[in-house]
Amino acid sequence: MSQFNPADKIQDLQYFGEFGGVNPSISDSSTYTFLSAKTMFDTFEGNAEGCYLYSRHSSPSNLYLGQALAAMEGTEAANVAASGMGAITPVIMQLCGAGDHVVSSRTIYGGTYAFLKNFAPKFNIQTTFVDITKLDVVEAAITPNTKVLYCETVSNPLLEVADIESLAKIAKKHNLKLVVDNTFSPLSVAPGKLGADVIIHSLTKFINGSSDTVGGVVCGTQQFIDDLRNVNDGASMLLGPTMDSLRAASILKNLRTLHIRIKQHSFNANYLAEKFEKDGLKVVYPGLESHPSNKIYSSMINKEYGFGGMMTIDVGSLEKANALMELMQERNLGYLAVSLGFYKTLFSAPGTSTSSEIPMEEQIEMGLTDGLIRLSIGLDNDIERTYQMMKQCMQELNIL
Repeated sequence: MSQFNPADKIQDLQYFGEFGGVNPSISDSSTYTFLSAKTMFDTFEGNAEGCYLYSRHSSPSNLYLGQALAAMEGTEAANVAASGMGAITPVIMQLCGAGDHVVSSRTIYGGTYAFLKNFAPKFNIQTTFVDITKLDVVEAAITPNTKVLYCETVSNPLLEVADIESLAKIAKKHNLKLVVDNTFSPLSVAPGKLGADVIIHSLTKFINGSSDTVGGVVCGTQQFIDDLRNVNDGASMLLGPTMDSLRAASILKNLRTLHIRIKQHSFNANYLAEKFEKDGLKVVYPGLESHPSNKIYSSMINKEYGFGGMMTIDVGSLEKANALMELMQERNLGYLAVSLGFYKTLFSAPGTSTSSEIPMEEQIEMGLTDGLIRLSIGLDNDIERTYQMMKQCMQELNIL
């Protein structure tokens, strides 16, 4: 048997539309009819497979997308949500109650950090933030009340790599749930195959790929997904972060080309990272041998899909970072914008944007400098041309 290839699992799924369409029909309904009152009761109890109750609970379009994403991650089931945060927050609320504790990577998406640091304590859920690359520090932070170990496969924005297999062993040893946000590395890494219990994605990013839709997904066991959707105490059901059926159908179509896009994102990012490092620029990219976790990441990834489309460069100051981003946008090299996974390159200074929720003293401690630029490298056909144009911008601003 060959290595688990998530793109093949997606390709093997076959859905027909109501009238024989090659795309499944969109369920443009918020509620569904029943032929008998007993079937409605059974559906409320979760005992009527194939029947739909109300679209906040599930809909055919959302289930099609969920099945495809579960296949991609190699899990039993998945539940889609209206945003990445609409996937992350119910998972924490489902796994933790008052008095419980989370151990989390310190370098995570700013919204996740803000939820764990500022919002979850309102429910008496506390979080200890640690350097996820130091396994002894991770284990030392675990208390009798810890329920969740949380990390990102590749962290936002510093691109630190979590050793998922080792973290899974720690989680199992202490009876914790390992929750992994895999947004930066779809197809490249399958956290569930490395021991993660729950895998999350912001579908807004690489998976959808066209920056026109916000969405999220939780992948895990059938039991955990059922728990999230339970009408009595399911966090996803009761908090209500429901994805619209039209959006689910749109993402499912884009998911079919993810394998092609990820290969090109990775190729282009790797090319630019190697070039700029040779030019003497301070570059962080997991595919470079200079990356401290290059060997670990190399052992985790499906090499067909490469090291991903995310890289950072440090140009020394926020003033230079802003000037460079503005000039690159002016030269049509990409957009000064948050988010990632678009066909054009997107760049931002995370300390003043996507990670601005993290206090300045903590940014400094984790190495998030003023001059850091996060780049989501696009699908440019001639990456050498892009490199030369970017280099010209840097030379004009005396960065190179």
